Amino acid sequence: MTSSTDRRMKRRRLLKFGLAGVGLAAVGGGGFVTYQMISAKVDTVGSVDFTNPLRIPDLEPGQVDDSGTRIFDLHMAPGESRIKPGSPTRTWGFNGDHLGPTLRARRGEVVRVNVRNSLPETSSVHWHGMHLPAIMDGGPHQSVEPLDTWTPEWTIDQPAATLWYHPHPHGSTAKHVYQGLAGLFILDDDEVDNLDLPDEYGVDDIPLIIQDRAFDGDNQLDDAANLFSGIGVLGDEILVNGTHSPYLDVTTRRVRLRLLNGSNARVFNFGFADDRPFVVIGSDGGLLPAPHSLRRLQLSPGERAELLVDFTPGETVVLRSYSPDLRTDFFESRSHGGDDTFDILQFRAADTLTDVESIPDELVPVPAIDIEQAVTTRTFEMAGYSLNRETMDMNRIDFAVNKDDIEIWEIENQDASVHNFHVHDVQFQVLSIGDQPPPPHEAGWKDTVQVYHGSPVRIALQFKDFSDPNMPYMCHCHILYHEDQGLMAQFVVLDEGEDIGSVPSGHDDHHG
Repeated sequence: MTSSTDRRMKRRRLLKFGLAGVGLAAVGGGGFVTYQMISAKVDTVGSVDFTNPLRIPDLEPGQVDDSGTRIFDLHMAPGESRIKPGSPTRTWGFNGDHLGPTLRARRGEVVRVNVRNSLPETSSVHWHGMHLPAIMDGGPHQSVEPLDTWTPEWTIDQPAATLWYHPHPHGSTAKHVYQGLAGLFILDDDEVDNLDLPDEYGVDDIPLIIQDRAFDGDNQLDDAANLFSGIGVLGDEILVNGTHSPYLDVTTRRVRLRLLNGSNARVFNFGFADDRPFVVIGSDGGLLPAPHSLRRLQLSPGERAELLVDFTPGETVVLRSYSPDLRTDFFESRSHGGDDTFDILQFRAADTLTDVESIPDELVPVPAIDIEQAVTTRTFEMAGYSLNRETMDMNRIDFAVNKDDIEIWEIENQDASVHNFHVHDVQFQVLSIGDQPPPPHEAGWKDTVQVYHGSPVRIALQFKDFSDPNMPYMCHCHILYHEDQGLMAQFVVLDEGEDIGSVPSGHDDHHG
C-alpha cells in the first residue's frame, strides 16, 4: 500500500518535472503524461492525524492616541517556524515568525499603520478589501524598501467585514505570501454589534487562514511551479493559521468561522465530513442581507466567508475541502487541483457546550447598486497572463473611472485556466454569472470573484470618496502567479475636471 507521503512526493515530482513528461509524451504518444496526470490526484481524507492545537493569531487592537487615531505597528521580518516534526521551516511573518496578528478597528475610526520592513527584499502591504485612497492602498507603487517604514493613514468607512492584508510587490507577490506574510483585518460597526452573533475572538469567533503548502525533505517551503497548469505552486499539505494537522477544542454550541482562502492558487470547496449543513452569513465585504444554509462553499484565492456551524456535546467532526468545481476539462481540472480532496481541521466539542440564541432571520441591509444609473460597461478579457491582451506595465495607466459614477464590468475567462478577479478600493455586487443571477451567498458585497471559462461575470461598482489622477488602483487575477506574470491592470479615479496623469517615477516615492 502506498503511503500518503509517497503519493504526495510522487505528485510533487510530477509537478516539478512536468515539462520532461511533455517531452516524453511527444515521443510516446501522450501515454506518459496521461498516466502521470491520472496519478497526480491528492487525497488526504483519513490520513491527517490532527495532533496540533490550532494556533489563533494574536488579536491586535492597536493603541489609540490623544487624537483618537488607532495606531498599529507591523514589522515584516524573516523567522523560523516549527510547522512539522524535524527541522524548523524558514518563514516570513508580521510581528513574529509566520503570518501576522489580526488587526481590528471600527467604522468611523482613523487608523495609522507603521509598516517596518526588515526583510532582505523590497515589499509592500496591501489592505485587501479596504476602501481607502490609492496612495494608502499598499499596492506595487507603495513599496517599502529594506529597513524603511511606510505609514499609511485613512478613515474606516465601510461595513463590518473580514478583510485581510498581504504583500503586493509587482513580480514577487506570490513568493512573499507563500513565505508567510498574511493576516486578517476585522472591521466592526454598530449594525453587527446589534445582532446576536458569536463574537468572542478565539472562543466562538474563529479566524481560519487556510493555505496549501509543499515542503521539501528538510521541511523547507517548496514553491516549485505546477508546470502543467501555469498557475504557480499547488501544495499538497494544508496549514490553518500556520498550523499543520490542526484541531480546535469547541466550548460553545455554535461557532462563527471567518474563512480566508489565503492560498496562492488553490480553490477550496469547503464542507464537513458528515455533510452537516452550515449557515453562510457573510462574504468578502460584510454580512449578507439574510443567512443562507449550505453544505458546500467554494472559495477561490483571496475570497472570504463567514459561517455559523452548530455542534453537539462530545462530538468530533472534520472540516474538509471536497473536489472543487472548476468547470473545465479533465486534464485542466486535474492539473489545477480540481480533483484534490483535503481534510482541513478537526473540531472537538466538549462534553458540555454553552447554549446560544437562534440565528436572526435578517442580518444587515445591502442596498442594491442602481444599475439603471450605470454610465458605461467595460469588458475585461483574461487569457494566459494578459488582461485585455496586455500585460501589466507599472508606467502605464490603463483606464480611468470618474468618481461617483456607477459602472458595469464584464469579466471573461478566455482560456481553460483557473482565474478570478479582484478590484482594489471598492466592494462590488455580482449581477450575473454566465446567464444566471448569483447564488444568495454571493449576492452581498464582494471584492474577489471566481471567473469560469465560458461563463462571464458581470459586476456593478461605484468608486466613491477618493480621486487621484496619478496614483492608480489595481484590478487583477488573484491567482498570484498570474498576477506576478502580468494579468493585472491599473486605473485611476478622476474628479470633475481632472485628466489622467502619470505614475510617479520610481513607483515608490510614498514610503517613509
